Parts: sequence; C-alpha cells; structure tokens
Amino acid sequence: MTALWTSDEVSRALSPVAAVASFEANGVTFDSRAVGKGDLFFALGGETTDGHAFVADALARGAAAAVVSRDVAGAQGPLIRVPDTMKALVDLGRAGRRRSKARIASVTGSVGKTSTKDALRAMLSAQAPTSASVASYNNHVGVPVSLARLPREARYGVFEIGMNHPGEIEPLARQVEAHVGVITNVEPAHIGHMGSEEAIADEKACLFAGMADRAVAVLNRDNRHYERLLGHARRFGVARVVGFGRSEAAEVRLLSCNLQDSGSDVVALIHGRRIEYRLGAAGSHWALNSIAALAVVEALGADVAAAAAALANVKASPGRGARRMLKFGAGTIELLDESYNANPASMPAMLAVLAHTVPAPGGRRVLALGDMRELGEGADAYHAGLADAVAASGAAQVFLCGPHMQALWRRLAPAQRGVHRPDSTSLAGDVATALRAGDVVAVKGSLGSKMKIVVDAIVAASDGEAGR
Repeated sequence: MTALWTSDEVSRALSPVAAVASFEANGVTFDSRAVGKGDLFFALGGETTDGHAFVADALARGAAAAVVSRDVAGAQGPLIRVPDTMKALVDLGRAGRRRSKARIASVTGSVGKTSTKDALRAMLSAQAPTSASVASYNNHVGVPVSLARLPREARYGVFEIGMNHPGEIEPLARQVEAHVGVITNVEPAHIGHMGSEEAIADEKACLFAGMADRAVAVLNRDNRHYERLLGHARRFGVARVVGFGRSEAAEVRLLSCNLQDSGSDVVALIHGRRIEYRLGAAGSHWALNSIAALAVVEALGADVAAAAAALANVKASPGRGARRMLKFGAGTIELLDESYNANPASMPAMLAVLAHTVPAPGGRRVLALGDMRELGEGADAYHAGLADAVAASGAAQVFLCGPHMQALWRRLAPAQRGVHRPDSTSLAGDVATALRAGDVVAVKGSLGSKMKIVVDAIVAASDGEAGR
C-alpha cells in the first residue's frame, strides 16, 4: 500500500525549520489517545491542554513522527519543528487537497449534515474508493485533519463543514475547494450566536466560497431561505444550482415516503427519472437527507441508481437516531438514541419518528429530553413550542432536564409528566427506574445537555443487548 505521506512530502508541505528524518505515515491525528502505528501526530495547543505534553506518549504508541513547535523532552522519534502547529495542519490539509484527483463534495446545514455525509460515504464507497470526514470533524481542526487524511487514490471525497459563530465556514470551504456543495437546510440552530435565521443562511452560503471550476450547489427547495441561498451561490460564481425537496420546482424531488419504524420506502424523481429505493434509517427527515445525497451523487457524476440501492444499508449512528434493543426484565425495551444534538428542527423530527415506533404489547412510549442550547433570548419559547409535537408523539411519560425545558414542562398534560430535573445526571436514574419491559424510550438533547448520561443509565439498567 502506498504511504499516505512520505517525509519528503510532509517537508515540502510544512517547510519545517530543520531537516526532517525519513519516515512514512499512514494516518494523521491530533489526539494522542487515538494514535495508531504509523500516524503523523500534530501537537496542537488547546484551551485546557497542550498536545506537546503527549508527544512522547504518541511516539511510544507507534506514531511515525510528531509535528511540534518547541523541543519535547523524552520524545523518542522524528520531530518536525514548525513555528505554528495549527497552521502546519492546515498546510498539510491543503497539500492533500491539491494532490488529489478526487471529485469532492462539501456538506453543511442546520440539521442533517452528518447524516447526509454518512449517506454519501456509503453510497459512493460502493462505487469507488471514497474518503469522508469521521464523526463530526467539521470545524477548524476537523476539516484540515480530514483533508490531510485524503488518500491519493481516492476517487471521491466528502467533507462536513459546521459552524456556531459568524465567519467560520468560508475559510474551511476555501480549504476544501469542493466540486459540489450541499446545504441541507437553514433553521434556528445556534441562533443565540448568530442573531437571526438570515444571518445563519448567509453564513451557511459561504460553503460556496472557493469552489472548483464548474461547481454545483445543491439547495433545499422547500426551505424558506432558498432564494437567499441561491443569490449567494450565484455571487460566489457557482455554475449550476440543483434544488431538492418536495416542491414541484425541485429538480430532485421526493414524491412519496412510506415511513416505518425500521426505515422507509422512498420514491423520488431525479432530474425526471423515477427511482424507488429502500432507506434503512427511519424518519421523513432521513428521506429528505437521502434525496439531497442523491442530488450530490448525480452532480459528482456517479451512478445514481447504484447509490440509491446502497441506501438500504444506511443506518442512523449512535447519538443520531441509532436504535438498540435491550433485554429488560421479562422482555425488551427499544432505545432511540438521539443524545448527540438537538435544535428546534431536529426535535420535532425525532418526535415524529417516535410516533411511528410501536411499543411491544403492554409497553409505552417514553421521552427523555434535555435543553436545546444556543437559542438566545427565544430559548424558552422554542422549548414551549415543542408541546404539540410531544403530544402527537404519543409519549405516555416525559422526563425533562435543564432550565429551558421548564417551559415545556409547564405545557405538558399532567398525566404525561414524569419528572423535571436540573441536569441529566440527576435525571438519569429517574428514567432508568421508570422503564418497564415493552417500552420504547427516546433520548435527545444538545451535546451540552449531556444526555448520553441518560442513555448510559438505561443501558446499565438493562440486561444487555437483545436481537431484533
């Protein structure tokens, strides 16, 4: 196998202050805990930690070399000394992008960007070597790391780009230089930092900065900010715009979606071509994500029918809608794990999935929700506004935590109220104790609400995984 990076290539990309010892690297990382044999380790500075403290450990774990900005005592292995390790990481990412002959897609949006990126990875990997951002590597560190990991033999690359403050997307988009960029939607996520949905749309549209020649923008035709996004795409010189959604004006259109708790049967019109396919993840939001992904596949020049067929194997990931069957008492419970994130668009989508999920005989639908963060002065109103969707979900008991969830608590029917606690740590035991065999329990909240604590408590209270 050809090395991801040779020492000569790294030296040309980073311009180190001294000669570099010979090595070959097969990976790139900044997390010493995840170092694998042959990785190139970047010692990045952070708010609370400094990667230089872990250089010796990274090399001992098998790192091929470490990129540092100062001497490191006890380091046994090649060190690449640069003035600024963060800039060096960006430089290596740019070098990875420059040498690549892959067709590149970039993905952003208020909701669904990671799911769309994961669907694209599955669809394109079935056709040719494909590289994609792992997890949510979508910020000022994750994007250059993902670019630096782009194998020279890749035919396709998919990169997620995120933001929660103004000015974050454009510099990342200019690193990626995508051939196709998709904005899944614009919703009031991070509105507390951004000020308005219009400002969010303006920031998301910076995805189209620095795109490759004859670039294609894929936009949500149903979103109220479509025309605003279209104007920005034109301003950035995008050659072609493709709309997706339910709208009759969409070039890639969702015609129907038969929702089931284990997935959906979807019918779509892709530039006039009718395609029917099975989607392995549940929820109408997943159906929309899938046609956005198909629009990207077409724009990249890949096989759309083969990509649609691959969607049967696409499942929601842990924290983003993954389903787990757990042994519980004399039966089982079903856990819907959406603990990774939440906002005013993704909450109702999850509640709709719960409504389509049928408990076992004698079981109930149970909800555990934590605060949606970064919503600014309107936070309480956004939380109270979930009441109708909670009622429609059929939840028999609702467990809430966080100060803003008090606004929803006040609007719940008395019979629905489980408990409200200040945080997920104090809520977790209440949820686990209240469950009984046959229940379906859904857990969701912003990352800062730490709802994974509740998920872990439910799993700990069970008797382990059960087959479906």
